[in-house]
Amino acid sequence: MGLFSRRQNDRDLNAEEGSDDDDGRRLSALVRSRGFIIASTVVVLLIVGLGCWVAVGAFQAKSNLEHARGSAQDAKESLLEADTKAAAASARDATDSAKAARDATHSLAWNIVAAVPWLGSPFKTGQQITDVVSGLAANVLQPAADVGVTISPDRLYRDGRVDVDLLRSQEAQLSTLAEKATRLNAEASAIQDPHYLSTIGQARTQLQGQIADLTSILENTALAARLVPPMMGADGPRTYFMGFQTNAEARGTGGLLGGFGILRFDKGRPSVDTLGSNIDLADAIAPVDLGPEFDQQYAYANPFTDFRNSNLSPHFPYTAQIWKSMWEVQTGTNVDGVIAIDPVALSYILGAVGPVTMPDGEAISKENVVELTESTAYIRFPEDQLARKQYLQDIANAVVNKITGPVKSPRQLLDALGKATSERRIAVWSAEPKEQKLLEETPLAHVVPDDSAPYAAVVFNNLGGNKLDYYLKTEIEYAADVCKGDTRASTVTVKLTNAAPSEPLPEYVAGEAGLSPDLPIQVPKGANITSVRLLATKDAKLSAAILNGERVPAILNTERGHPVFEVQVIIPPGQAADISFQLSEPTAPGKPRAPSQPLVNTVVPEIKVPECKD
Repeated sequence: MGLFSRRQNDRDLNAEEGSDDDDGRRLSALVRSRGFIIASTVVVLLIVGLGCWVAVGAFQAKSNLEHARGSAQDAKESLLEADTKAAAASARDATDSAKAARDATHSLAWNIVAAVPWLGSPFKTGQQITDVVSGLAANVLQPAADVGVTISPDRLYRDGRVDVDLLRSQEAQLSTLAEKATRLNAEASAIQDPHYLSTIGQARTQLQGQIADLTSILENTALAARLVPPMMGADGPRTYFMGFQTNAEARGTGGLLGGFGILRFDKGRPSVDTLGSNIDLADAIAPVDLGPEFDQQYAYANPFTDFRNSNLSPHFPYTAQIWKSMWEVQTGTNVDGVIAIDPVALSYILGAVGPVTMPDGEAISKENVVELTESTAYIRFPEDQLARKQYLQDIANAVVNKITGPVKSPRQLLDALGKATSERRIAVWSAEPKEQKLLEETPLAHVVPDDSAPYAAVVFNNLGGNKLDYYLKTEIEYAADVCKGDTRASTVTVKLTNAAPSEPLPEYVAGEAGLSPDLPIQVPKGANITSVRLLATKDAKLSAAILNGERVPAILNTERGHPVFEVQVIIPPGQAADISFQLSEPTAPGKPRAPSQPLVNTVVPEIKVPECKD
């Protein structure tokens, strides 16, 4: 018993000792629990605080970024409109807002969150966006506004003269700005995908488009500063053959050579001392060699000896060399370059400089110059070609004198020239190789490109020798499958409508003088007879040519490495022709292009071709 009692007492003692241990453990657990709660609370508070900090920063960044982008867009538009004061003010606003946005996205809290894998992606993208916008505002827009003040149209063009020395003095600064914009454009293109925040993704896409546009503008302006002074006689007088195209009779570069002038520049001052009708070139020849591909496709039409067919190719340098050579052989004068322009471009220019009045009191304005020169003249002089050509030459003389004289609003003239250029209604070629190389970087060159990127140029040439293309309506679409495999299917669809009036037109307008009398077909009166050529992507293969739902043969050629597929159509008045070129073309990288031919009516081809990457 004693032993048992002793054991019992020991257990009681141990229980008491265990009770103390339990209390210690509970106390320790309580302390640990409270420490955990405190630590957790601190962490939660830190996270909440960090989140609030980031949220406040995000709000500030978003607000300032939107304001900066809006101001940057305003600055760009003001520069395009030559409103340099507004451009400078908007550039300053953009700089201030962009800096505030950048500061907000580079706070400690933002940097921490941006470093988190995947989840931090939108925040990293936000930092990249504000970095680019800040650089754009401070390093490009503000200096561009300062240069814009120096070379504003009102300062650059005064008293009928372009200040070529002033423009040349800014070439280095403009080139520097273009280089900075190009670097920022590359940075914008490299901004990472934000993964899961569409708002950030949209901001990224908008910024990339905005910077690409501005970069293009600055690159073109810098190019102009290099190109314009020498071409406008800064280093000595320059002379150009200027061809007036009549696109009532379609040709590859736009329209038939209807007349011409010899344009001179001396220290930026233009003058025209020779104007002529196309019949002055009736006996002209052009002993130039444009290669076997050119001869294979166009020799049948005698382009080197017949001015009417001197510009069948859409590649303007070919036409320019023929016209230059014709003038040199005819007169002994070796011009420095060639310019082409059409009545639609003249209408834009008259809108800027104002109408002209003919000796008989007839007003020639932006509203009527196209109709007068492309339609009315042929109805007014249905038989007397010499009288009609003299009338058109008198109009050209009056318009040229107006353009080369003092201009009240150089800004409006610049806008008019820009619009005509964007519609491919003005083409320029220089006989100086270095200048021509620079020109080919601009929309003025009208070259068929020597590369493999997706391409579809639809070219119309009037085969009837008439003026019915004044009534021709056109629609063009270039579509292709997705970028998969070595080749993909593509289709170029062309719709032509002959909208000639039902009432009789003069024979010179609606006849078929261009057709061989031995041709064994009956052509309806007023029918539009047209060659439709497609210059396609390099190495493209024609699967089928479809005309009005039926398969037809196509004439095959090559031009500057591009396959050429030709279909000839006859379209009676009031009817239409639907042509489909079905192709298999290489899945080539590069931006798809479908240049428009400058006809009476502006044609903007619709492009539905996915852009493939390397």
